[in-house]
Parts: sequence; C-alpha cells; structure tokens
Amino acid sequence: MKVFFRIFSYAKNLRLYVPQYVIFTILSVTFSVFNLALLIPLLNVLFGQEKTVVYAKPEGFELSTSYLTDSFNYHFSQIIINYGPKDALLFVCSIVLVSVFFTNIFRYLAAIISAKIRLDVVKYLRMDVYDKVSRMHLGFFSTERKGDLISRVTNDVQEVEVSVLNSPKSMFREPMTIIIYFIALFTISVELTLFTILILPTAGGALGYLVRKLKRKAVQSQESLGRIVNILDETLGGMRIIKAFNARDYVSDKINQETDYYRRVNLSYSYRKELGSPISEFLGIGIVTVILWFGGSMVLDNESSINAAQFITYLAIFSQIISPAKAFSQGISGVQKGIVSGERIFQVVDNVPAIQNKPNAKVLTGFENSLTFENASFAYEPGNYVLKGINLEIKKGQTVALVGQSGGGKSTLADLIPRFYDVTDGDIKIDGISIRDCEVDSVRKQMGIVTQESILFNDTIFNNIAFGLDEANEEDVINAAKIANAHNFISDLENGYQTNIGERGMKLSGGQRQRISIARAVLKNPPILILDEATSALDSESEQLVQEALANLMKNRTSVVIAHRLSTIQHADEIIVIQSGEIIERGGHEELLAKGGIYKKLNAMQNT
Repeated sequence: MKVFFRIFSYAKNLRLYVPQYVIFTILSVTFSVFNLALLIPLLNVLFGQEKTVVYAKPEGFELSTSYLTDSFNYHFSQIIINYGPKDALLFVCSIVLVSVFFTNIFRYLAAIISAKIRLDVVKYLRMDVYDKVSRMHLGFFSTERKGDLISRVTNDVQEVEVSVLNSPKSMFREPMTIIIYFIALFTISVELTLFTILILPTAGGALGYLVRKLKRKAVQSQESLGRIVNILDETLGGMRIIKAFNARDYVSDKINQETDYYRRVNLSYSYRKELGSPISEFLGIGIVTVILWFGGSMVLDNESSINAAQFITYLAIFSQIISPAKAFSQGISGVQKGIVSGERIFQVVDNVPAIQNKPNAKVLTGFENSLTFENASFAYEPGNYVLKGINLEIKKGQTVALVGQSGGGKSTLADLIPRFYDVTDGDIKIDGISIRDCEVDSVRKQMGIVTQESILFNDTIFNNIAFGLDEANEEDVINAAKIANAHNFISDLENGYQTNIGERGMKLSGGQRQRISIARAVLKNPPILILDEATSALDSESEQLVQEALANLMKNRTSVVIAHRLSTIQHADEIIVIQSGEIIERGGHEELLAKGGIYKKLNAMQNT
C-alpha cells in the first residue's frame, strides 16, 4: 500500500479534491439507496396495505434514519388519507425521479474530481520520472536499457493510470456503496442483515486467494513489455545494419520469442483476473438464494417484524450490493498490475544521481585563467582505473590535443571536464576552484562540445542550431552558420533554416550534420571547447570544410581536441599522448617527433 499512496501523492491538489470526492460519492450513493427504499411505500400502496395505516408526526428534528423514515411515513400517510392511493403513487414516483436526478448529478461530479486527480498524477509522475532520468550521469545509460526506460515512462505510467488511478471508484466508491446499503438493510431488518453478514466471508476468502496470485504475473508482464520496447528501439535504430547483414529473420525471431512470452504471461494473468468476476457473481447469487430462503421464511411467519414489501425491497437493495462487490474485487485485481508498474517507476525515481550539486554550490560565472587536472584518476568500476594520476594544466586560449590508441582514456578524460562523470581520485579545477564545488549547470555553461557523431534532433535546422538557447534570434543563428561553413548549403534548401532534417538529421550528409553541430557550439559562444574526433568520420572534402569551421570556432578559445588524424592537430600548443590511462608523452608536434616515441610511431603509421 506504500506504493499506492505514494502514487496519489503526485496529485498536487489532493487535499482539496479528496473531501469533494468523498462528499459527492456519499451523496450519490445515499440518493441511490433512497431510490430503492422508496419501493416499500410504493409496494404497500400497490398491495393496498397503506389504506388503514396512519403514522404519528415525529416530535423534534434530529438527523437520523429513524426520524427521516418517520417523517416520510407521516406525510405519505397524510397524502393517502387526503388525496387517495393514486395521488400517493404519483407522489412516490415524483420523488423517485428527483432522487435519480440528484444521484446522477453527484455521480458525475465525483467522476470529474476523479478525472482531475488521475490526470494530475499522470502528468507529474511522468515528468518526475523524466526529470530524474535526465539528471542521471552517463554511466547510468550504459548499464540501463534505453527501451526499458522508455517503457517505464510510457507503458508503466499508462498502467498506473488505467489501474491504480481508476481505483477511487472501485476501492472507495464501491466499499462506501456497500456500507451505506448495509445501513439501509439494518434499518429494514437487523436479524436478516446479521444472518447475511455471517455468510459473506465465504465470498471474500475465495476472492482474496485469487488476488494474491496476480502480483507475480504482473511483475513478469511489465518486465517483458520493457524488453519488447528495448528490442524495438534497437531494431529501428539499427535497421541499416539489419538489412545489410540479412538479419531480419534473426531479429524477428528474437521479437517473436519475447512477444510470445509476454502473451503467455498475460494469458495466465487474465485466467486469474477474469476468474474473479464469475466467482464473485456465482457466490453473490448463491448468497441471495440463501437470503431468499431465510427471509422468505420470516415473511411467512406471522410473528416476523418484516412484511412482504419490506422483504422485496430488502432483496432489491441487497442485489445492488453484488455489482459494487464485484467491481471492488476486479478493482483490487487490476490494482496489482498498477502497483507493480508503480514499483518499476519508483525504482528509477529513487535512483540518486551520481553527479549532483553540493549544498551551497558556487556558480561558475566565467573562465579566466586555466583548467587543471590535479593527480586525477577515474574508474567506471571500483578498482578498475581507466585514468591514473593525470596532471595537466590548460591555460586560457591554448589548444591541447589528446592522442593515443583507442581505449586509452582520451574520451573519458574529456568527459570529466563537463562533469559527465566525477573523478574517483584527485581533482579538476577551473581558475583554482574545484568543479565539484560548483553548480553542474554553471560548469557546463562554460563549455561547447562537438562529438564524432553529430547528435541532432528531428526538428528544423534553426531549432537545432539554437538548441537550448531560447533568446537566440534569426540573425544570431545565421551568423553562427556562416562561421561553421553551413550557411551556403542551408540557403540552398527549399525551406532554408526552417527545413526539417528528420530523425538524427538523416536528411543531411555527414559533413552537413557536423557543420550544424559546430554552428550550435558557435552560437553558444563558450570559452572552453571540447572536440571529440569531430572529423574522423568524414570524407576528405567534408573534412576540409569542417576543419575550416572548427578553425573559426576555436579562435580565441581554450580547446581540448581528441584527434584521430594527427595531421589535424600539428599546430596545437601541446599534444598529450595517453596510453592505458596515463600520460606517457607531451609536447609540441616537432618535439614529440624528435623524441622518437609513441607519437612518432602513430604518425608514421598514418603516413604510410
């Protein structure tokens, strides 16, 4: 139940909504019971039993069932005496019509309140999950399946909406209906109602057993659905490779196996869930049959306190309990799947981001002097160091290139600067201030990043260049595009800067996508640049255009360049050679060639 109440805590106006929902529900059910209670005078008129009955006027007002019943009987008997049975029948029918009207008005108002709660919870729950996921460090996304995360934000939240958030009706309104109906039954006959209560636990025990069997299947179902979404995400993203390697049958078989498992789990879940309805209905009718026998015997007994009209009304009211009891059992069954989805959602929400601001973190307002690594080491897993004892100072305006074999730690070192990860040992400082003592957003505001893979969005060129900068205007975007050597090809497009570039920018060539990425970095105008093999995936012509754009971008900026092609970083102020997570050589291009070490070997390999 902890998960259940936690889900509802996302309704921002719950304290306002709950009293309203309770009041409207009670009024709706009360008027509904009143409709059925009117069967007694109605049947008595039809049976002719009210002709000789005269009720005394009750003394003094009090808010009780007996006072209301006595008042109604008194006025009803007066109508019969003064106007006759037909007018009395018309009176009862008119009250029934008014009562039904108010029943449905209050039922509608309760449904509206329930809808407001449901939609509020769905909105804030989904945004909380997304907010938490977006704050996680990059290592989180390398261990978690993206498709499973998407499934939690979409399918699991949807399941919570369908099952748990529809539960106010099944888990509050229906029990409230049952309680009020039983109050009415006690009013008619205490003896018969006590007998009814004694035989009800039979139904409750059977339904409780079924509910306990549902949760395990619900867990398996939601986990399987997450795997299906993950497979689909990987399949759609890798369709080019799937087709190139004729692997469609392999992938189809993989999806078929998972969807077949999902089908079997949900079929088993449905067997148990759907069994609740016929069992509850059968037990309900069985109980009505027993009551019919017991109550009928009481009516036939001339000394009984219940007459035929009251007994028929009693049966009518009790028959109405079967439906809410059935809905209540189905609601409890459905909630199990929603609770499981809620648990999966809160597994994400309760994750503590590895990168977060310290209390009273400083705001980094600029970059004035230097960026320094002080004996910095890093391990993705405890004890398995990827970087070891890095000492490096990058002064403002310098260009520092990181080179070395793949897997040496170059990209990891670059990822530590914007705090995609935090160092395991040692420190990184900007102008003498540890970046771990600064607000994460203020650190990243000082940096622009261009990666080997151009990460673009399914949007217009304008919005991709102005990404994250709400204040950017058209002139700023065009100027950034010109610096990035992108303006000419953008202008040649039919819709210019308003051209939609498709999923991941696939409507553009590799060089065009990279120049859009560079334009985005230009517009941000950061003092520190991180260029992660920005030209390694391009052809010679595109590389030349991108190199020119990068040269424009790097003017008067501090740059950290991860280079695959050594010819592109020969003019760097300092070249750092990294191998197995350690700096093994450093210096200028000519200086490193003269040393005849690793750098010279790498250079010779590229020139052969």
